Amino acid sequence: MNLKIVGLLLFSFSSFACAQPLKVATFNVSMESTNYKALGLAPSAEVLKRVLSDGEHQQVKNIAEIIQRVKPDILLLNEFDYIADTSQGIESFVKHYVNVPQNGQQAIDYKFFYVSTVNTGEPSVFDLDNNGKKEKYGGDAYGYGLYPGQYGMAVLSKYPIETSDIRTFQTFKWQHMPNAQKPITPASDANEKPKPWYSDNEWQAFRLSSKSHWDIPVNVNGNIIHILAMHPTPPNFDGEEDRNGTRNHDEIRLMADYLNPERGAYIYDDTGQKQSLKENDRFVLVGDFNAADIGDKHRPDVIEQLTESPLVNNTLIPTSVGGAEASSEAFSNRYTAYWGARADYVLPSSYGFTVKDAGVFWPSKSDELHRLVKDRQASSDHRLVWVELLIE
Repeated sequence: MNLKIVGLLLFSFSSFACAQPLKVATFNVSMESTNYKALGLAPSAEVLKRVLSDGEHQQVKNIAEIIQRVKPDILLLNEFDYIADTSQGIESFVKHYVNVPQNGQQAIDYKFFYVSTVNTGEPSVFDLDNNGKKEKYGGDAYGYGLYPGQYGMAVLSKYPIETSDIRTFQTFKWQHMPNAQKPITPASDANEKPKPWYSDNEWQAFRLSSKSHWDIPVNVNGNIIHILAMHPTPPNFDGEEDRNGTRNHDEIRLMADYLNPERGAYIYDDTGQKQSLKENDRFVLVGDFNAADIGDKHRPDVIEQLTESPLVNNTLIPTSVGGAEASSEAFSNRYTAYWGARADYVLPSSYGFTVKDAGVFWPSKSDELHRLVKDRQASSDHRLVWVELLIE
């Protein structure tokens, strides 16, 4: 065969391989113990172990069916309780649910995964909610939780995870962020001055991340994709001091700064090493960010730290027919949660990708598949969000 023809064939094959679509998704699955009160068990990670043990829980079967219908290559699960023994946690979920055909769907065997500890339910020694009592869990934990690991995170991948290069930022101190939005209690009258919500000792110890921030490098056919995962606290359930609102802003800012080696120069990981992405690193931001981009739940200049960053591609916003039916708001087709907001995001880097498609799994009420999302007990109060990418 002519060498030029061989060369053209090899080039064409290489181009085809590089153009293989990559589907990345996020899904807040509500797989934490208080969602399983019918079992009659005290809140703990043991509850999820029980749910995952036999593959028979209908809500989890529905979640697995949704995953099998969307078929993501890389998937972040939010609100998946942390279980240190992965054989009873994330591996059990894959084995008994995702790797079992649900309603005629093709099973998915995610061969790679990552889980780790989070700040929810991680005890502090302080009265962080200022209710006059130092309690082990709840509002006095570093992240609100009734037990360690509640509302945890897990990543599933069809592609190898570069485990030695994973970076986590669970213990990064809020005080170490330049110009942090420190919560302040307003003065109650003209004779008082505003004062910090947290004492000096509390502020010195307080962790920024309400769960954790992860940088998980995934090797996709020789291309390293940084999966940047997080689940910031909801910007409510507080008072005039706005401690959750300011924390949500700065949790999102931490990841926005991490994208830039200059802005992220102050960030250190859980080993104490200064870390940020390098210029022209490919990344995908994923998670329930608890930050609406429009509507009455939108807080200005919060999610915009990411969506308006020149390093982030937010041009194709995932939408659904079911979301459009959920409200009369013109923008409700971009909702990702039943309570009416775009809260969950999959945001690829501007560099290194072409965005091929995107969507939210939220079928119309007239669709047979609406049974999977008909209420929060069917699967979750959030919807699976996905983006399909071509690696350039």
